[in-house]
Amino acid sequence: MERLTIGIVGLGLIGQRWAAAFAHAGHDVRGFDPDPARAAALGAVLPTLFADLDALRGTSTARGTIVTCPTLADALRGVDFVQENGPEALALKQRMLSDIDNLLDEAIVVASSSSALLVSEMQAQCRNPQRIVLGHPFNPVHLMPLVEIVAGRATAPAALVQAREIYTAIGKKPVVLHREITGHLALRLMGAMWREAIALVRDGVASVEDVDRAFIYGPGPKWALQGAFISNGLNADGIESFLIKYGPTYQAIWDSLLEVRLDAETAATISASTAQAVGSRSQERLRTERDAGLIELLKTIAEHGAL
Repeated sequence: MERLTIGIVGLGLIGQRWAAAFAHAGHDVRGFDPDPARAAALGAVLPTLFADLDALRGTSTARGTIVTCPTLADALRGVDFVQENGPEALALKQRMLSDIDNLLDEAIVVASSSSALLVSEMQAQCRNPQRIVLGHPFNPVHLMPLVEIVAGRATAPAALVQAREIYTAIGKKPVVLHREITGHLALRLMGAMWREAIALVRDGVASVEDVDRAFIYGPGPKWALQGAFISNGLNADGIESFLIKYGPTYQAIWDSLLEVRLDAETAATISASTAQAVGSRSQERLRTERDAGLIELLKTIAEHGAL
């Protein structure tokens, strides 16, 4: 793909890592945040983010530039694609996207990183709603390949195609949902598993440490390489055979899944058990260890992953 100019609106944790990902892939970035301190924070964290990306993808020989701008209009001047990263508040998101929309040629696609809001609602105040898509990343954004792409009711199909092409070109693994749904795709899958995990801890079936061990050393490695359907098919003579052989077992599990509400008592139980699992390790240590491990794991997935 030719070198593009990418507008990044919102330079918090998500926007900073989007900026690094686009620039490392060779695109020029123009960023804006209403909080001037965010520009300084971006400059401080970029060396670490670029080092992570060098370790994952190899040292970039044609890294793009990153410029932070004093106004939204300055940041959007001459851009080819916009990634918006504002707070998860519908009224604010609508205003932001409307402001962005008013400053761009109608052919420019605008993607929102929103994790919870529906595109149809976010695009409602735009003069050109056909350009608005969801481009929801997975944390940490500069490393994790997944991007969920979703259209709103007024989104043009061509906008989805363009967003997918741009994300693919910078090394992401986009998925396109065929309709809007709360939580999109990955968060719903995570939410289903985590609901049961929380209920099991709440009811004293197992500790947080042992539930997480079950994730890490059970389905985690196989699912990371092949996903649930392909991986399960290998546990029998293909997925049809698996469904026949193990279907009754899974149906029995589904019929007995636990209900959970995140009330104060449940939250306290989960927090206490998690604290025991973490021990004396700091959040920063855990985050550093996670990112270092992710780099090696993602290299392995890139080489051996089924999809």
